Amino acid sequence: KAEDGIRDPLWSRGLGDVYKRQPKDHPRYKSLLAREKLVDASEFVAKQGLIAHGRGEAFDYLLGEQTCLPALSAIKAAASALIEAKNPVISVNGNVVALAAREVARLSEISGAKVEVNLFHRTPERVAGLTKMMKKVGIDALGANADDKIPGLSSERAKCCSDGIGSADVVLVPLEDGDRCEALVNMGKKVITIDLNPLSRTAQTAHITIVDELTRCLPLLSDFVKEKNGLDSFNNKQCLTAVSYTHLTLPTNREV
Repeated sequence: KAEDGIRDPLWSRGLGDVYKRQPKDHPRYKSLLAREKLVDASEFVAKQGLIAHGRGEAFDYLLGEQTCLPALSAIKAAASALIEAKNPVISVNGNVVALAAREVARLSEISGAKVEVNLFHRTPERVAGLTKMMKKVGIDALGANADDKIPGLSSERAKCCSDGIGSADVVLVPLEDGDRCEALVNMGKKVITIDLNPLSRTAQTAHITIVDELTRCLPLLSDFVKEKNGLDSFNNKQCLTAVSYTHLTLPTNREV
């Protein structure tokens, strides 16, 4: 059973054990939990994804490990896009499922967005495993029967589902790589991304970039969609500039 308000174990090895292994008084408790979740799902998370997560943690530390005002504006703009979308899709990879399956499920239920597994390091076993993990939180994710392709990509990420990413008008792509983000934009889709690096190609290419940590911003996004609390006027370039100059260039007095 759940302990201390933590839900019942999700994966076969049990998230309950993940929580129990971490001292709750540790100043980096949430960060330690995230790392443990990735390790526990390592069968389906690409090893390269662990490197990407570490890079994201470094940027989050510079951001003060909190949702900044520009990110809050981007979250509200993303909420508006999802509310107005006719066929929204949330594209997930191994890191996203391992870290935020429940948060993705809640956003899917509130927004009506489909969920599709899309992987750079794609294997049938990884797709099946991640699909099963999403099923455990109540979501029948697309991805296993990819019958369409994203033009302009030669990697396995080109494979997608015609009733998912292929026909989507708005695509939320957390923890994205730049080439697919650009390809989706070129397809005429409105792309929302969650990226802790405001200087990345993904951040610069997407229509709406949320510079925030995945599990911190998804609940806010779900709440804003549910409350229909959006933001109609939004300039992504200005938002990214605000994050870069305000939060990544100022000295910090925090202890390491």
